[in-house]
Amino acid sequence: MRYFGVLVVVAGVFVASALFYRRLSAQTLEAQNEADMARIQKDYLERVGWLRTNPDEKSYREEVRPFMKTYFEEVDAHLDKFKGNKEFDSYIQEVERKAEGGKDEKVADRKATYEYTRKVFDTFRKGRYEPVWTATDKGMRLDVISSDVVMVKGQPQVRFQLALWGAQRAMKDEGKVKKMVTSATFEAAWKLTDARGKLIGEMHGGDPANKIDFPERYIAEFPPQMVLGHYDMDLVPNDVSKMEISFKVSSRAASGGTAAASYLWKLDTVPSEWKLGAGMKWEGATEEQRPEEEIDPSKAANGK
Repeated sequence: MRYFGVLVVVAGVFVASALFYRRLSAQTLEAQNEADMARIQKDYLERVGWLRTNPDEKSYREEVRPFMKTYFEEVDAHLDKFKGNKEFDSYIQEVERKAEGGKDEKVADRKATYEYTRKVFDTFRKGRYEPVWTATDKGMRLDVISSDVVMVKGQPQVRFQLALWGAQRAMKDEGKVKKMVTSATFEAAWKLTDARGKLIGEMHGGDPANKIDFPERYIAEFPPQMVLGHYDMDLVPNDVSKMEISFKVSSRAASGGTAAASYLWKLDTVPSEWKLGAGMKWEGATEEQRPEEEIDPSKAANGK
């Protein structure tokens, strides 16, 4: 029995050592996991500059899907190596766990934001990314991912789903919490004319709805440095034949400089599904006075 105390001490040391080793191994594996994912994102950011600035629309469209294919092959290999979540639903699992504990009163909103982000993520990952319009300026690319007619509060509207590549951002350390701060302020305007170029109406908007300036918060593997959002446009009068949509984006760098990008989408033919039926009233429209030559350019030409 005189050795019993010694045996207990030895056993205790062995158990403590095993627990320490297990904890150290877990921490080492987690550090390796984070370092490998950081490497993948670093490689992505080093290569994506060309896609953001390529002025040739045709070659951009040809290159964007192979580019994303390469990125997600690296992501999949990373997840295989570190036994990661290939369902990409860790965020929503955490939301549901908190909801069961009664700690989250905004479950529906968080789920909707995740699904909104997930839809774009899947489009990238599955090689289906084909924006209906794209342009680049000041190092940032703006894509209109889709322009479908959707029902919003019982009314049909044209939804312009956007993806902005390359807005300036910085990770802020706020003690226990790190927060990504993205600088991207939007303005949008629609100019509607008839077949002769006569102004029928204009619309203006600020930041897009459902603006998501850090998609990686919801899906860690989301392609870095993007901003998502959309504008909903009322159906336009039936006699609208042409449309110009302008977007302006201002992004301020941490060094103090500001990139003011401008994008102009000219539609020489407005899709019929974007229009009201013949004789239908444009609800919510307001009238204002304009010089006649501003409304009808042909008047200005005749005046000269």
